[in-house]
Amino acid sequence: MAEELKSLHDLLEEDPEIVDNIRVLIEEQASQSLLGIFKDIHPADIAEIINHLNVNDAKYAFSILDTETASEVITEIDEHLREKILEDVTAEKIADIVDELDTDDATDIVGVLPDNVAEQVLEYIEPESSEDVKELLKYREDSAGGIMNSDFVCVTEEATISDAIEEVRKQADNIDHIYYIFVTKTNNELIGFILLKSLLLHPLETKVSEILEEDLITVHPEDDQELVANLMKKYDLVSIPVVNDNGIILGRITIDDIVDVIGEEAEEDIQKIAGLSEEEEISDSSIKISRIRLPWLFVALFGELISAVVLSSFQASIEKILIASFFIPVVMAMGGSSGTQAAIVMVRRLSQYEIWFTNSYKKIFKEFIVGLLNGIMCGAILIIATHFLFNAEIKFSIVLSISLLVIMIFATVVGASIPLILKKFGADPAVATGPFVTTMNDVFGLSIYLSIITVAFL
Repeated sequence: MAEELKSLHDLLEEDPEIVDNIRVLIEEQASQSLLGIFKDIHPADIAEIINHLNVNDAKYAFSILDTETASEVITEIDEHLREKILEDVTAEKIADIVDELDTDDATDIVGVLPDNVAEQVLEYIEPESSEDVKELLKYREDSAGGIMNSDFVCVTEEATISDAIEEVRKQADNIDHIYYIFVTKTNNELIGFILLKSLLLHPLETKVSEILEEDLITVHPEDDQELVANLMKKYDLVSIPVVNDNGIILGRITIDDIVDVIGEEAEEDIQKIAGLSEEEEISDSSIKISRIRLPWLFVALFGELISAVVLSSFQASIEKILIASFFIPVVMAMGGSSGTQAAIVMVRRLSQYEIWFTNSYKKIFKEFIVGLLNGIMCGAILIIATHFLFNAEIKFSIVLSISLLVIMIFATVVGASIPLILKKFGADPAVATGPFVTTMNDVFGLSIYLSIITVAFL
């Protein structure tokens, strides 16, 4: 019976100091002891351990792996660390690793190599694989063509179930996951597919054209990977074919690739929400990271300076109604939070193509209602809190609550509208949820709050 691989979670439960022990073994270059540990760990967990090591230790840990294990580990290693690890690996060894990979994973590895090393690797690997990788390298990394696998099972419409089974057997060693058998015309134009279970349910002499599934959902190689992910999610697909303008099948994208895409897109949106750049992950320089973050901080600083100007213009009002200054942080925070919530929800809907611009006003109106309801509830709590905790006059409590209501409605509508406006003009809506929205709400929120206070009491 084959020995069951342990997960990193199980190992940490058995020995919480396992990672520290691995670091010690790396320092001592005790390769046999390390291999003894790695032998019982899943390749994905070996990659996780390597991801938590410094660059030199990671290079050593990877260097002692055999080719088959290295090919399973390399695709799971953080891409920026992977580039640094491969700097010290010979072109011959990289070629051996690439030969073990599916074409989409092989393309990811070759794509990050320096041009001269990539050329050597492509010369060393099998000619057929080399041509496939070269073809995939023509597409953008984040496109359907960039993530597709050019290995798939395919038969012509004249084939029988027996022919399809034979084709599956021939391709079994080269293809890890076979979900569909694609059916084409003689010129490779895709016309449908048959499910794997159909091979078991029909007589061997049955023609595949008789049991063909013709409800095809396909993507073009230039389509964005996010669009592919949304299509597969919407239609519950485990695999989707990639075809060119003439309907010729070029490859397929499987669900395991899409899981990676969803993670990448989520991470990218989180970075944009914070006003950060992907370059931060690559750079080890504090100065460079500082330069990347500073522009957004300058936007925030400029906006807050405008807020200070707004405050100074209402100096007389604040001096006469001193209690009003105590609640500035409250109304600003509530406005900023409301705006950010609405913006994030809108960005998510836009990224998943849930919004059509023809009915975008309905979404904004819905956010208006949400802002109104939230403002009423928060305003009611604020009336009670200010009147009983701060002994404020009931008039002030009511005016303060009305200010909060107006600010929350305004912030929610603005937060929902800006991503739509940016999308309409071709900009990335994810940036709208960063310092821009927060700063805008601060400036207008302060103006609204102090204007209402001034009108009510002065």
